[in-house]
Amino acid sequence: MRPFLTLLHRWFGLAAALFLIVSGLTGAVISWDHELDEWLNPQLFHARSGAEATARPALELAAQYEASDPRVRVSYLPLATEPGHTLMMSVDPRIDPATGKAFDLDFNQVALDPATGEVQGKRFWGAISLTRENLLPFLYKLHYTMHIPDGWGVELGLWFMGIIAIVWVFDCFVALWLSFPKWSLWRRSFAFRWRKGGHVLNFDLHRSGGVIVWLLLLVLAVTAVSMNLGAQVMRPVVSWFSPLSPDIYADRTPNDLDKPIAPGIARESALAIGRAEAAKRGWTASAGAIYYASYYGTYGIGFFELGQDHGDGGLGNPWLYFEGKDGAPAGGFVPGTGSAGDIFMQAQFPLHSGRILGIPGRVLISAMGLIVAMLSITGLVIWAKKRAVRVRGAQRRGAKAGERADDATEVPALARAGE
Repeated sequence: MRPFLTLLHRWFGLAAALFLIVSGLTGAVISWDHELDEWLNPQLFHARSGAEATARPALELAAQYEASDPRVRVSYLPLATEPGHTLMMSVDPRIDPATGKAFDLDFNQVALDPATGEVQGKRFWGAISLTRENLLPFLYKLHYTMHIPDGWGVELGLWFMGIIAIVWVFDCFVALWLSFPKWSLWRRSFAFRWRKGGHVLNFDLHRSGGVIVWLLLLVLAVTAVSMNLGAQVMRPVVSWFSPLSPDIYADRTPNDLDKPIAPGIARESALAIGRAEAAKRGWTASAGAIYYASYYGTYGIGFFELGQDHGDGGLGNPWLYFEGKDGAPAGGFVPGTGSAGDIFMQAQFPLHSGRILGIPGRVLISAMGLIVAMLSITGLVIWAKKRAVRVRGAQRRGAKAGERADDATEVPALARAGE
């Protein structure tokens, strides 16, 4: 059994190592993506009008910008901004009447001065670019897709990294079993022989390091599956154990890029419906953002206080969804409610990002990203050293076999010489 599991661990590790190194290192960085993005790109996040200027209503600014550029529809709109910060909106392309296809935009985010409506900057979130404006979005998307392009109507990057995550989940259990060859000597599996250095220390870092943080590694692996293949894999698996409430996006197929669904009601009307529903539920948080998913034809309205848009702490912010055609209720994401399965699914992103514990959780996730990279690198070093030993052994055996063959041919030759 152990030889088979060792072989399995070797091939699981080799298949996933490079991608886990990249995901680990990028994960350590993107735990702080918003802060780093703002530091790198003040022109996108710091309003030129300053902190003392009076901000205009976000709905008014969005309408003004759409009127100035008929190619775009604002898709995500924060409803308030922190003093001195820009209004960072996301946009989708409208349909070009001349071609019947979506306008080809070179941006999908726009930063407006909230007092003047001036455009301070634009960028394409997720572009393959290492410029200051695109660096953090590039790393974020690299983390979960490796920037593998879509094909045949499939998000290949999501699927690929989702499969890597599934392999990682299984390998967590294989590695744990292999880490305890003799249960009577279990303490050795937690030890680091620092003074030995070299290959011995590399082995301890890989084995003992993995054992010590094993549970956290498993959490990262499982939540990685949820992040990439939530609807395709995680929800069906969880539903075996607990009923799940309908998910507005897991249960719908998005329209093609060139066939967006135009809203039947304006943002203002959808927002009024959302605020009324939140009041009925007794929610006290303000409506913090609204978005329109044009490829699903739905509005989403998030409820959170200013500065809490990233949902630090707990299971995140509540959202209500409405049909874009008429404002009919379409579901919601209300953290802490529903079945055990619902709460498990709600916890996936907060656990994966560390935001469930706020700042301490994000620090922990950054450290875990570095540990994941370290475990993958030390595993590759172990494999390379063992492979070198096997190659040298094969070469020696081949040399000895050659010597025996030479000896066998020399004997008849000597016999003939004696004749």
